[in-house]
Amino acid sequence: MILLAGCADTRGGNIPYDVALAPPDQPKALSLEENYRIAPLDTLSVNVFRQKDLSGDYEVDLTGRINMPLIGSLEAADLTTAQLDQKITAAYGAKYLVNPDIAVGVKSSTRRTITVDGSVKNSGSFPVSGPLSLLQAVALSGGASEDANLRRVAVFRTIGGQRQAAAFDLQEIRRGAAKDPPVYPGDIIVVDGSSVKKTQKAILNNIPILSIFRPF
Repeated sequence: MILLAGCADTRGGNIPYDVALAPPDQPKALSLEENYRIAPLDTLSVNVFRQKDLSGDYEVDLTGRINMPLIGSLEAADLTTAQLDQKITAAYGAKYLVNPDIAVGVKSSTRRTITVDGSVKNSGSFPVSGPLSLLQAVALSGGASEDANLRRVAVFRTIGGQRQAAAFDLQEIRRGAAKDPPVYPGDIIVVDGSSVKKTQKAILNNIPILSIFRPF
């Protein structure tokens, strides 16, 4: 245990470090399927038949709600356009319009995410609505876990139709000794677990743990 404690997290693996990855391929325009679920920051087109003052483009806010004239704020996130159509129709029909005819569509979708995995507190996919750096991306996941090896963080990105990867030393970035690279929607970020810390934990808990860090 003393020998293990004397070891430090190190760089390593087959992925090259500090490579300036090019921006990813531009996402192709996708037709939205019927069961598409509305996401925060989506822009919706709401057409209320013969009611120009009520019709228009409305943005879903960060809390997943849409604010409509007269009826106010309605929950929209994770609903299909058909479900939201029914909800708006019911709200206007209850007080303001007789048999309202309403059509809801998605004008622009912001369901674009990055994925953070590995030794972080809350791995998963996170929406990206603006410029984002590697440090900020890891912070979205709640930060690195206790057994993380911050010197081995990989970014996977599709460039020219090919999956490419680069490794970064988050400790050096935090110290200002290395640049904090930008990340883009579609990127996959993997924070490696320290084999030293994991080995210590495995001995203490009598559970075998294997740390693997390699490109796809």
